Amino acid sequence: MLKGACPREGPGEAKMIRKSPWVTFYDIGGCNGCTLEWNAAISPVYDLERFGIKLVDSPKHADIVIIAGTITTQSLESLRRILKNTPKPRKIIALGSCAISGGLFKQSYNSKGPLDHLVNVDMYIPGCPPKPEAIIHGLLKALGRKE
Repeated sequence: MLKGACPREGPGEAKMIRKSPWVTFYDIGGCNGCTLEWNAAISPVYDLERFGIKLVDSPKHADIVIIAGTITTQSLESLRRILKNTPKPRKIIALGSCAISGGLFKQSYNSKGPLDHLVNVDMYIPGCPPKPEAIIHGLLKALGRKE
């Protein structure tokens, strides 16, 4: 486990960020397919902000951290800093096959494996890359707004 990573939160903490969460997105490493689909999900076509979800650049302001891509040796320290600066309670979402299982790059010499081997992941959004509809559905499910 990474130092500074939070344990899974109980049901009380989820209510604190349910109404209008602030989300930050990080592509740690990969093919950028997830980044393209994330950009589509926040575009006016899908309009994530209609659900009260606001995109922020700094982890210091985020309630939810979405991480895409394979965790590599070079990106491990960046991931540690991102999670250290994110206030608790927080949700961590693994986006795409690379973050969930290592994906296409899991046999790479510098791959550190799936994200959940390093931190507690609250939600998985599968796909290579996941569609914008799946991203929105996963975010709403993580917030407890969908069954």
